Amino acid sequence: MTNQKSGPTDGNASRFFGKGLTKIYRGRKVVNEVGLAVTQGEIVGLLGPNGAGKTTSFYMMVGLIPPYEGTVHLDDQSLTNTPMYQRARMGIGYLAQEPSVFRRLTVEDNVLAILETLKLPKEEEQERLDQLLAELGLQQLKKNKAYSLSGGERRRLEITRALVQQPKFMLLDEPFAGIDPIAVNDIQEIVRSLKDRDIGVIISDHNVEQTLEIVDRAYIMYEGEIRVSGTVSELVWNDEVAEIYLGPTLTTRMRNRYPRPEEVTSGS
Repeated sequence: MTNQKSGPTDGNASRFFGKGLTKIYRGRKVVNEVGLAVTQGEIVGLLGPNGAGKTTSFYMMVGLIPPYEGTVHLDDQSLTNTPMYQRARMGIGYLAQEPSVFRRLTVEDNVLAILETLKLPKEEEQERLDQLLAELGLQQLKKNKAYSLSGGERRRLEITRALVQQPKFMLLDEPFAGIDPIAVNDIQEIVRSLKDRDIGVIISDHNVEQTLEIVDRAYIMYEGEIRVSGTVSELVWNDEVAEIYLGPTLTTRMRNRYPRPEEVTSGS
């Protein structure tokens, strides 16, 4: 298994990636030469223990903070010095962990607030609104105020708002945080539907099992570096991942669920 995988290749698919990303705070290198990549139509996890540098790496990719060293690219175009709002226009969507809806607006008005920035003809705007609400299962909630939504419903609304810009890529920061267990499956299905839309997804989340259930592959960060990357089976059966991240109990449980990588290969 290699330490840096770029994912599937498709001549027509765009690729969003960071190379050599480094960040220094107060003289300490908190992220050291990290490389991440996602191609349209795949789901990639960015996982690791607290303090591993996941959030900092995530923020550099999305444009919330600049890297000390390293670059961020969309295909052959550098986005390293591109502001976050311009990255959004270029197809890089972002879903923050913190609530990002207008609490006192209705569900449909929350979506309209983003749609109106596109300055579409009113008829087309209404069609897009109805389509998005239907696809994300929000039609029956469209007149409800956002503050009345459950955690899972709010996440659905946030993803709907992000889809207004028709992104090529979406970076999801803790998408399973603050939602009840019943809603986790709902959000997992929505993330899978993003892949079906040919959107490339990067997920950073503390819910290891829920994240590994939906990713095609993942990166494991530890002490500011990417230590291992690979498919779910490769990671689950990697002894270093077990030692620095999963721990004995979760490793045993996960190995009971996922076959060894060589068994996957021989069975394909």
